[in-house]
Amino acid sequence: MATPNFELPINYYDKRFSREAVKLLPGQYFATSQDKMLVTVLGSCVAACLFDPHAGVGGMNHFMLPTVNKLAGEFEQVQGMAAKYGVHAMEILINELVKLGAKKERLNAKVFGGGKVVPTFVQNDVGKFNAEFVMQFLEIEGIPIVASDLCDIYARKVYFFPRNGNVLMKRIYELNNATIIERESQHRWELSNQAPSGSIDLFEE
Repeated sequence: MATPNFELPINYYDKRFSREAVKLLPGQYFATSQDKMLVTVLGSCVAACLFDPHAGVGGMNHFMLPTVNKLAGEFEQVQGMAAKYGVHAMEILINELVKLGAKKERLNAKVFGGGKVVPTFVQNDVGKFNAEFVMQFLEIEGIPIVASDLCDIYARKVYFFPRNGNVLMKRIYELNNATIIERESQHRWELSNQAPSGSIDLFEE
């Protein structure tokens, strides 16, 4: 269930939690009705964890918006392209959840990420841009945010249990390696060199 041009999320067995798990990288999403754990590590990117507690269906995405760093005269056009990408990332997850039996009006959200942790992103504060977008999108769509941990100066590791909506989150103040920075820098480069995704029609019953 990865978005185009990205490898599929990694399935593995998590010994610590004794259950099947799925690891998401930037640009990916996963929706399920199974008792799996969804895991991701966030720097400047944002993850939206959406779930319908009545249907036992939930999912997570992991995305970044292209930054707005063009000339002032191009600002509105570039900002619109960035929003279009973010809308795609959110709507495609909602579509998959509804197909699995969730009701959009019952969806709740928990959102994480948007940290200022990637040195080359500090000037534009990509994390803040991502965080503001996801909060605005959910408000417009009428999906309540029941928990959040956004922005600040640390990375995060998120464990999401989609069947009941529970989340465990670990704040990472010191990065032991450059993996997060490398993944997000590569993802940002790929976004800046491709056209934004087309529009998505929400799945309606």
